[in-house]
Amino acid sequence: MDIVTRPRILVVGAGFAGVGCVRRLERKLSPGEAEITLVTPFSYQLYLPLLPQVASGVLTPQSIAVSLRRSKKYRTRIIPGGAIGVDLKSKVCVIRTINDEIVNEPYDYIVLAPGSVTRTFDIPGLTEHAFGMKTLAEAAYIRDHVISQLDLADASHDPAERASRLQFVVVGGGYAGTETAACLQLLTHNAVKRYPRLDPSLIKWHLIDIAPKLMPELGDKLGRSAQEVLRRRGIEVSLGVSIDKAGPEEVTFTDGRVVPTRTLIWTAGVVASPLIATLGAETVRGRLAVTSEMCLPGQDGVFALGDAAAVPDEAKGEEGAVCPPTAQHAMRQGTAVADNVMAALRGRELKPYAHKDLGLVVDLGGTDAVSKPMGVELRGLPAQAVARGYHWMALRTGVAKARVLTNWTLNALAGDDFVRTGFQARRPAKLKDFEYTDSYLTPEQVRAHVEGTAGTAGTAGPGLEGGPGAGFEAG
Repeated sequence: MDIVTRPRILVVGAGFAGVGCVRRLERKLSPGEAEITLVTPFSYQLYLPLLPQVASGVLTPQSIAVSLRRSKKYRTRIIPGGAIGVDLKSKVCVIRTINDEIVNEPYDYIVLAPGSVTRTFDIPGLTEHAFGMKTLAEAAYIRDHVISQLDLADASHDPAERASRLQFVVVGGGYAGTETAACLQLLTHNAVKRYPRLDPSLIKWHLIDIAPKLMPELGDKLGRSAQEVLRRRGIEVSLGVSIDKAGPEEVTFTDGRVVPTRTLIWTAGVVASPLIATLGAETVRGRLAVTSEMCLPGQDGVFALGDAAAVPDEAKGEEGAVCPPTAQHAMRQGTAVADNVMAALRGRELKPYAHKDLGLVVDLGGTDAVSKPMGVELRGLPAQAVARGYHWMALRTGVAKARVLTNWTLNALAGDDFVRTGFQARRPAKLKDFEYTDSYLTPEQVRAHVEGTAGTAGTAGPGLEGGPGAGFEAG
């Protein structure tokens, strides 16, 4: 078949959903059946659940960034850049490449798996002074920052400054926030032993969440167990509390407390990538409303999945239930949507997505964990074995598995060297510097750009080089 006449399948996002879809398409489609293109700012798949372990130094950044270019057998064309708009009528995806060029990429079938971005609120000073935990760069940066606070506190002669540098606040009592607080607390607990001038009792970690329970998905018993582990380590857990305002040297809680701190880590949930808003289609709490087959109603050849789509949860059997934005669902949706794309390509019937949740795992660092595989509640070392075993099996390549297993072994045997690289040391970077949510076009700008009736290219926002413009990490 002539390459020009081959159907064009465009996949947006290289997270769990996007990569899972691409790899299955490559295995199941013959080269002559379709042309496969993947849009992503980075040529790797990020294993997002292990980010807290990168921040704490248990894992190296490379170990959870699985290269998309390592194997020579893959034939997908990768466009380095971020999708900033989709014109459904013209079947064109507008892409800002990493060299800041805006291009139109036509498609016959499009799979939207752009993932999510950090959910923020209109809290004074939040985006200017908080760190996120959504990208590989953020995790590596936070590690540098936390260790630098110990160095700066050690060098300071001002007791007030020293106390503020040794207090840390994490907002968000979900998996990301709980694991981040737990893993980083272990980092500072072990590191402070190398600072004889610092009083370990000055190091204080705060974990706060507006919800009344910590990780409610785990159930009351396991949630309390996790909370007990954190409190035993000295982490102050405050529920029913959020941030009222944030400054460079202090944070004010909604209960009136003012905590002097130079470290505010915001992990209070995610929202669908801003790309979804460019379609002008129906959404459910910000996620694209799709059918059980992950198709966009009324649109030919448009599929959506992962964090960016409200995929009906057929396994629950409840009206209006949608799949939670977890890696477990995203991986399986990627495979299912690839099968449906091939079915549409070949004129066959599409199948609805259904998957029963296999359970939850929470790695609290060290020998602490809580897990609930297949409804069985586990704590301590058994839970840790299940949590790490699940993550290890979920890694896509043998090389990634070997790196992670080696990192875990080395950390368990030799501990941490507490090295900070010092990158970007002279230019502080916060949440707003890592997630380029202002890079996207409005539906009107997309239409105008595609039709060539207005010069919108110069008003599309900053370039995506170095930033998660397509919001693909959690896809």
